[in-house]
Amino acid sequence: MFTFAVRQRPPARLSLAGTSAFIAVLAIPSTATPLAAADAYAGKTVELLVGAPPGGGYDIYARAVSRHLGGHIPGAPAIVVKNMPGAGSAKAAQYIATIAPKDGTSIAGIMPGAIMGPLLDERMTALFNPTKVRYVGTANNGTRICVTLKGSKIATFTDARTIKAKFGGSAPNDSTFEYGYLHKHTGGTIWDIVPGYPGTADMALAMERGEIDGLCGWDWSSFKSQRPQWLREGKVNILLQASIEPNAELAKLGVPMASQFVKSDEDRKVLDLILSQTVFHRSYIAPPETPPERLEILRKAFDETMKDQAFLEDARKARIDIAPLSGAKIQQVVDRLYATPPAIVDRARKAIRPD
Repeated sequence: MFTFAVRQRPPARLSLAGTSAFIAVLAIPSTATPLAAADAYAGKTVELLVGAPPGGGYDIYARAVSRHLGGHIPGAPAIVVKNMPGAGSAKAAQYIATIAPKDGTSIAGIMPGAIMGPLLDERMTALFNPTKVRYVGTANNGTRICVTLKGSKIATFTDARTIKAKFGGSAPNDSTFEYGYLHKHTGGTIWDIVPGYPGTADMALAMERGEIDGLCGWDWSSFKSQRPQWLREGKVNILLQASIEPNAELAKLGVPMASQFVKSDEDRKVLDLILSQTVFHRSYIAPPETPPERLEILRKAFDETMKDQAFLEDARKARIDIAPLSGAKIQQVVDRLYATPPAIVDRARKAIRPD
């Protein structure tokens, strides 16, 4: 039987050529909360949108954050969680960027695909600019996995390169869709992606019913929270792990890295670019026009929440990993990502979409 403890991991190190300078931003110091804004939230309600359906990993994380964040904001506002799924969190991100109140009372928990989407999908650029929204922080930098159930014809990633299969997916900008195609195009798998599932919970049920053989792009932390019995009872094949650096738990289980199956240097650069989003795995954003003093309150409260022992115990019980990064640091990382050479971006765009 496996047991997992919530731990504070250091931020993942990026290996993509041209992005090594990301590490330098990790030394940016935080500033104190301005006293003049200390009462700004008294008697207020902060809306926390979740850019994913109820019951999934992003929902579990956001609700855990919501139970503790208000206590670290001066004035102790109520935190109300609302789900706004759609377009891999882009719907929630666009709402925050354009419609949400600008006074620091609306934030959203979004998938990294929503942040990377405008870089990798030109159709999104005019709707949502990830370099303009304000980053409050991220609760985790993570690893994604590809899985099948025991008894499947696909027991290893190597099998998937020679045996036809059906893997579930959601929609563009969602990791289950994009990573399915990413590994097909850079790792040589021959599976077909079956899109349209609302989230990983639905895909897990589809696997159990035999509708699909497996799925890729499932967050390791979400998997442990949603289907701990699969691992505990030995019901799952974990085909590979997708991240910049190996996850210690998965390495101990002998799960190979996605980079092991990439042959060309160009495909390796594409893989590194896509996987760099795991640095801001579960980010929370505020509108671009959020007043600086209120953004600083939110960032400071988020950072304090990530260190709160009550929150960490809550996270342990929910089986979710906590490895935070500050909002100021994420802002720097996103700016550098959007400076990636166009040729690599173009190859990456093609790698995460159907042929």
